[in-house]
Amino acid sequence: MRDQKISEKKTQTVKQIREVLMAADTLERSLLKDLEQDQRAGVQSALKSWKLKKAKQAKLLEQFDVMQAYEKNARTKGKVMIAGVDEVGRGPLAGPVVSAAVILPEDAALVGINDSKQLSLKDREYWASKIKEQAIAIRYSIVSAEDIDRLNIYQATRLSMKQSVMNLSVQPDHVLIDAMHIDIPYSQEKIIKGDAKSISIAAASIIAKVIRDNLMKEYDELYPGYGFSKNAGYGTKEHLEGLKRLGPTPIHRKSFSPVSSYYIN
Repeated sequence: MRDQKISEKKTQTVKQIREVLMAADTLERSLLKDLEQDQRAGVQSALKSWKLKKAKQAKLLEQFDVMQAYEKNARTKGKVMIAGVDEVGRGPLAGPVVSAAVILPEDAALVGINDSKQLSLKDREYWASKIKEQAIAIRYSIVSAEDIDRLNIYQATRLSMKQSVMNLSVQPDHVLIDAMHIDIPYSQEKIIKGDAKSISIAAASIIAKVIRDNLMKEYDELYPGYGFSKNAGYGTKEHLEGLKRLGPTPIHRKSFSPVSSYYIN
């Protein structure tokens, strides 16, 4: 931690104090007290921003610690290669279901990671890059709309998750899965809302989401008029209007309503 000092406080400008605060990880208690007593509005504003930043950092560290609970518990039982598994795309009317499996190192530097649904597009891409830099192994599986119709969405999701785990370049000895149980030869834990409770599952959810979103952007170019790059295949107004005007595409799920109504003889 950097402990920044502001010497001769009274001779320093607000700008100088603000710059030091922006770079400071910690402040000596005496210095903090001096700044709190400084009557200049600019100093108080800078100090308030610094305190808010520290509070946010503390909250993220606490959240990160909580999200490692399942991994830590598995390691106390001798598990080392712990894979997190999650899927995206169960609800859309079009496009595949995509699953990912991720094995992270014990010391993964991912403070601030979260469930992909809680992140913006920019943040998901940022975290996907960080995950790829640090992960021991990553694998994803894509199950098409045709297979979803053939198997049903539940079984297609289980298949996708299984494939992502079984194709990992490193064999896991424990698997954490978001709200699902799959047929694999490894010990596993089903965690409800696991993408918000486990860093490994959160990492998998981000990888799967980024991959699927990129696929839907490609499909938007191939099948314009449905807004796939914006709605990812979900039944938005633009998508439903496109269905009415253009009919279904090869990536639409025939077994999902209202898509199914276009195939009634």
